[in-house]
Amino acid sequence: MQMGVEMEKTQKSGYLLREDENIGSVKIADDVVAMIASLAATEVDGVSAMFGNITNELMSKVGMKKLTKGVKVDVINSVVTVDLSITLEYGYNIPTTSKVVQEKVKIAIENMTGLEVADVNIRIANVNMSANK
Repeated sequence: MQMGVEMEKTQKSGYLLREDENIGSVKIADDVVAMIASLAATEVDGVSAMFGNITNELMSKVGMKKLTKGVKVDVINSVVTVDLSITLEYGYNIPTTSKVVQEKVKIAIENMTGLEVADVNIRIANVNMSANK
């Protein structure tokens, strides 16, 4: 029998998930949820990068703070709202690409954290005009 997930805000910008007090606790930092959102978004074809961030090819060479640039995460009562500012590649359909990003981010956060994602808000902040095609 699986118990529901309880969540409370911790003092160090993170969230404490409790499934069973007899086993222990799991804490998730805000930056971890933001990084999951960022990585999921940049895996979508047509997304060049998070706005003000780097591309997927360079992600392995930098720290977590760079990965979460362009992502804002709010968690209230185990419900997540994500705001993403992304750079799209020129030539991709904005509504279609945005919908794929929303779905991918929602699934990634829910599967990895157990939190419920209510909203994934996208702001197209830039279009990459380089001729990569």
